[in-house]
Order: sequence, then structure tokens, then C-alpha cells
Amino acid sequence: MDEAAEPLHQGHTLDPTGDGFARPLKDRALPAPSGGERIVRLWTPYNRAPYSRPVPASPKTAPSTGSAPGRKASSTTGRTKSSATGPETANGKNLQRVRDASGKLTSATLRRLDEHLAWYRNLPAEDRSYVGLVAQAGVNAFITWFADPHRPPHGVDKMFSAAPPELTRTISLQQTLQLVRCGVDVVEEMSDQIAAPGGERELREAVLRYSREVAFSAAEIYARAAEVRGAWDARLEALVVDALVRGDGNDALRSRMSALGWSGKGGTLVVVGTTNPGLDEVRAAELRRAARRSAGDALVGVHGDRLILVLGGEGDLVEAATGLLGRFGPGPVVIGAAVSGLDDAARSARSALAGMAAAPAWPQAPRPVMADDLLPERVLTGDASARRTLVTQAYTPLAEAGGSVLETLSAYLGTGRSLEAAARRLYVHPNTVRYRLRKVSEITGWDPLDARESFVLQVALALGQLGER
Repeated sequence: MDEAAEPLHQGHTLDPTGDGFARPLKDRALPAPSGGERIVRLWTPYNRAPYSRPVPASPKTAPSTGSAPGRKASSTTGRTKSSATGPETANGKNLQRVRDASGKLTSATLRRLDEHLAWYRNLPAEDRSYVGLVAQAGVNAFITWFADPHRPPHGVDKMFSAAPPELTRTISLQQTLQLVRCGVDVVEEMSDQIAAPGGERELREAVLRYSREVAFSAAEIYARAAEVRGAWDARLEALVVDALVRGDGNDALRSRMSALGWSGKGGTLVVVGTTNPGLDEVRAAELRRAARRSAGDALVGVHGDRLILVLGGEGDLVEAATGLLGRFGPGPVVIGAAVSGLDDAARSARSALAGMAAAPAWPQAPRPVMADDLLPERVLTGDASARRTLVTQAYTPLAEAGGSVLETLSAYLGTGRSLEAAARRLYVHPNTVRYRLRKVSEITGWDPLDARESFVLQVALALGQLGER
């Protein structure tokens, strides 16, 4: 007879809800079996051998028909559980060890910063304490990510949330990356001490992955900050150039120019020309960098079809402006009067803009042309400052010089710029007329024997004579 069909002892029965052992019967007796087939039907639903403890089957594995389902299910379950929990157990041990060593990692990182980074040592005590909070937040963020590597790691913005916003303006992008690098180096060096046996490589790879994400996050944050700062600087620069054009030279203008990085050393010069058709924000920034390499300080403003360039520095500003001609569009380029400092920058801007308006009246003007070389044309456009300049620099010195210098100039210009005709009118020798005209050139700086400069002197003479009436 089969072992499974062997009859039970008298006075015992099966307990389907118990632990698999036969229980004694007290109230009734077990009837004698008539054959082995009945015993098999009685035992089969419970899948147990006599007097043996049952083994629970895996809920994911269905027992197979015609085999030993209890033994097969238990072996399959054992293999599945072992393969599924082995790496998780190692990762869990590493995670717990990193959590336990979080304080040690933060302290070691701060020591590394103090030993290798001079900028950290030079920070005030308050800022160093904030950096410590950032380092601790970085370690905690790594622990959170290490518990679930499939989640995106916390960025630098979450780490710096423990510190005030002013800290991000104190620490640059390069310094932030140095901070991240020091933390990575510390964890790599201490990975053999922290990691569970056999999990050192896993911990180092996790640190490298996390540090890469943090570095990219830091670069993204500082890139956004640079874009915001660039947009703000562009608006502030436009306000400053507009104030110079209007002539608002007050303390607020000086403060705004300082915020834009204007050093205030040396003189100031304003250049006005037409805009290049391809001038955009990128090329304007490139123009600003080129101007700063040439002059030291530079501001760029675009007013419609006009490009206004403000140069400052201790070098030759006219030469610097000449080197930037290719940045302007077609047409005249006018260089305003060179002034001593920022307080007179508005005067240079006014002269350059007035010269730009009067430049079409002198088609043969050089490029660039100085605003003071366009004084007669500026007078024709109603520029009062040009009128005063001509009278002050030409007519008044000649009138005060005496010696018939002003009379000789008037006779020379009135006779069609002829030495002989002027000599006959004055009843002197032509060499005397030539001598007196050289005195005019020495006094005013304009040579009456030059066609263009004689025109300037003729306009100045006319303005002076009108002013005396």
C-alpha cells in the first residue's frame, strides 16, 4: 500500500486549519477504511505528508499538476527571494552607513575647504557658517537620492535654500564647483571606511553620478542668473545713455554707471553714428567688449537708427574711437568733444549729436569727424553752443589782439581770399597781409589760407559782428 494511503491510527484525525499534525479524537471514533482509495481522497486536498508541517506556497507560483508542488514551490521561492533582495540589501547597508557618517562627511568637507580654498578662508564667519549649512544640505540631498537613485537629484537651488540669497552673490560659479569637487573628493576618500564590504565601488559610482548632476544644476542656475543680470544691465545701460543724451549729470547717474562697472578713470568721449543693420544684443555685447579692450570703460546705446558709444579711460580715446569705425553703419561718424570726466560727459554727448545732425551739410567731411570741426554747420542748424564756441575761440581773441589782425582777416575774406587784393585795400605790402594772417592762425588755431578753415573763420567773424550790434 502507498505510504500516503496508509490508514491513520485509531482515535486520530486530520486538522485542516491547524499546523499539520494529527489530533486525537475524544467524542467519536474513526470508522475503519474500506480501501486505500478513500484514504487518498481524504489526504489529497491538504497536500501534506502524515505528521509533517506544511510549507507555504509562493503566491506568484502556481503548483504544477502531477508533481510535488510543495517542494518545487519552496525551492523556486527561495531562489527568487535571494536574487531580488541581494543587491537591495547591500545598497541598504551602504545607505545606512552613509546616514551614520553624514556628520563626519560634513566636517571633513569643511576641513578640506579650509585647507585648499583661500576664498573660503577669507569669507566672514557668518558666510562660512552658511557654507557649512550648504555642505550639510548637500550630504542630506545625496542620502535622499541614494535611497532612490531613479528619482532626479536635488539641485543646487535646494542646497542653497538653507542659506540666504546674498550668499549666491558672494560665491561665484567657479567657487560653487570647487565646493562640489571638495565634497566628492572627501566621499571618495572615505568610501572604503563608510561603504559596506563589497559596496565600495557602488558608493563611488553613486557619488560621481550625483556630483555630475549637481554640477550641471549649478551651471544652469548661474546661467539663468547671468541672463537675468545681463538683461538688467542692458536696461540700466540704456537708462544711463539716455540720461547722458538729455544732459542729466547728477549723482544718480554716477551711481548707475558705477553699478555698470564704470571706473571713472581718465576722460570721457561720446561717439555717434548710424547703427549697423546686423546689430543685435550679441553684437552689441561684442562691441562693448571690444570698446573696453580699447578704452577701458564703454557704454553702448541704440536710439532708433543711431548708435551711441560712450568711451572712458586714460588712453587716447580718439584713437580708440577710430579703431571702432567698422562697428558703425554707413554714413558719418561724429566724435564729441573730449571732456575731463563724467560730469562733463553730457556736453560731449550734445556736441556729438549736434554734429551728427549737421554732418550732411559737409559731404566732404572725413570719417570720423570731430564735432568741433562741424561748428559752422552746427550754427546753421541752430546749435547755440557752437555759436558761443566760435565767438569765444575765434572772434573775441582776434578783437582783443589788436594790431589790425581782425581788420586784415576781414579784408582778406571780403576780397575773395586774395592777398594782393587785401593788400591794396589796406594799403600795405602783401607780405604784411601774409604775416598778419599767420598771427590769426596762431591766435585761433584756424589757418585762413586753408579753404575749410577760412570758412570757419568767416562764420565766426560774421557771428561776432552780429553780436556787437
